[in-house]
Amino acid sequence: MLRRPGDAGALRFGVTVTKKIGNAVMRNRMKRRFRALLREVLPQQGVPGADHVLIGRDTGIERDFALLRQELSGALARAAAGKGDAPRKGRGHRPPPRK
Repeated sequence: MLRRPGDAGALRFGVTVTKKIGNAVMRNRMKRRFRALLREVLPQQGVPGADHVLIGRDTGIERDFALLRQELSGALARAAAGKGDAPRKGRGHRPPPRK
C-alpha cells in the first residue's frame, strides 16, 4: 500500500502476476479473480488515498474465492492499522559484495 499525498479520497488498485504462475490463460484468470475481489472489498475496507497492489502467488488460482476475500479483508485491516506483513525471504538472496 502506498499513500498518495493530496489525493485523499481515491482508491486505486493494481494487480501483478508473473510468468512463474503459468501460461497466459492462468495469469489472466488470476488477474480477473483479483479485480473482481478488489471491486467487491475495496470500497468498504480500502484505505482512502492509497494505492493497493495484489501480487499473484502460485496457489491463487485454486484458492476458494471466499477464502481470498477473507484474506484480503485481514490484509486491509492490518494495512489500515499501519501493520504490514512480515518480510518474505527472497529466493536467491545474495550476500553483499566484498570490498
